[in-house]
Amino acid sequence: LSLYSSPARETKYVENPQTQLEEGVSRLRHVMEPYTAWSLCSDFFSEGCEFLQNPPAGFYPRLGVIGFAGIVGLFLARGSRIKKLVYPAGLMGIGASVYYPQQAVSIAKVAGTQLYDWSLQGYIAVESLWKDN
Repeated sequence: LSLYSSPARETKYVENPQTQLEEGVSRLRHVMEPYTAWSLCSDFFSEGCEFLQNPPAGFYPRLGVIGFAGIVGLFLARGSRIKKLVYPAGLMGIGASVYYPQQAVSIAKVAGTQLYDWSLQGYIAVESLWKDN
């Protein structure tokens, strides 16, 4: 026996048979393939993927702060279901408005005019009901 040579080994690759779970996942992937290919090719998703692959500076820390504000809102919203909707959304809105003030102002202007229109319509409806009686 030489120290520098090894005995020749005959190896044979044996592939394991697929389990039922693997077969089921394979069938599901083949069935869903046209839908996933369509969604991956749409402009909306590709644009979002490009944005997440090349985000602007400081995007992920800002996203983390805004998301953390929503989680804090969930912890603070004990009790009613209304609080569980209002607190996280409100705290996330405040966090987003700190980081994106120009967008927050434009959204507030649009929301303010819509709120004014809705309140005016409600006032007119109540006034007409009041005059009818």
